Amino acid sequence: MTQENALIKINTTKFGELEINKDSIFEFISPIIGFNDLKEYALVDYKPDSPFKWLQSMEDMSLAFPITLCSFFGIDYQFDIPDEEAQKLEISSGDDVFVCNIANIPQSNPQGATINMLAPIVINIVNKKAMQLVLKNSDFEVRHKLFNEESEGE
Repeated sequence: MTQENALIKINTTKFGELEINKDSIFEFISPIIGFNDLKEYALVDYKPDSPFKWLQSMEDMSLAFPITLCSFFGIDYQFDIPDEEAQKLEISSGDDVFVCNIANIPQSNPQGATINMLAPIVINIVNKKAMQLVLKNSDFEVRHKLFNEESEGE
């Protein structure tokens, strides 16, 4: 298969027309909370130098979630994926897993950005199955601040 055949064009509300590599499309076997009818999302790297990427719905072109990696912000983020969820995702190795978190970035105050550490997005990059996993018995926050209060004024 040539690279051209692996690309599809979509017309999104947020980004306009994009070429998406079919390999970047994932099926959510357990939906993102509040979006039960939407199962297919693509990982979009709209600005390659940005710490944020996007989960673009392939079924609702007006819906895209900003996502990021905790490690980019120096946040130590470790958790165990329960066996039942690992089986649903058909995870056979830790190398198969990509974990990211949905971000909330207020337009009026980007320094007030938070990420949802309590419900990470877990993707099996081998079979393209994904889910939003709500962590049980966890001290992680739904709105963990990305930036310190002191850095907001700088």
